[in-house]
Amino acid sequence: MILPNGAVVAVIDGERMRLFRNNGHEPHIDLAPMPDPDLGSGNTGSGSRHRSSTANPDRSRIEEDDFAAAAAGHLNREALAGRIDHILIIADPRTLGELRKHFHDVLVAKLIGQLAKNLAGGTAESIRTAITAA
Repeated sequence: MILPNGAVVAVIDGERMRLFRNNGHEPHIDLAPMPDPDLGSGNTGSGSRHRSSTANPDRSRIEEDDFAAAAAGHLNREALAGRIDHILIIADPRTLGELRKHFHDVLVAKLIGQLAKNLAGGTAESIRTAITAA
């Protein structure tokens, strides 16, 4: 995959979100870390529909869903404010599915790709390698 210069890469799992900006010029990728966003202590609005034991058996899954909703909310605000022109989202498959439920249409229009991989604990180099291989 080729990333445009200035594209944002959001790497997310159920517990943290890391942001990078591509400072490389096509076709080169040079990921520079961006400050970690403050997503607050939680977003209880997302997981609230999963309170039954059959739909969501454990508290950690509810917390992961809440985090994904908060992360999507942050990305939506950034896209609406014009601070994101192009974005690639990398998340484990379950988190990516939860994120998609909360994407604003403006953010969807700026998506240049979605990669279903768990790279939240990876280095910038491992993330770059995964993007290049996609």
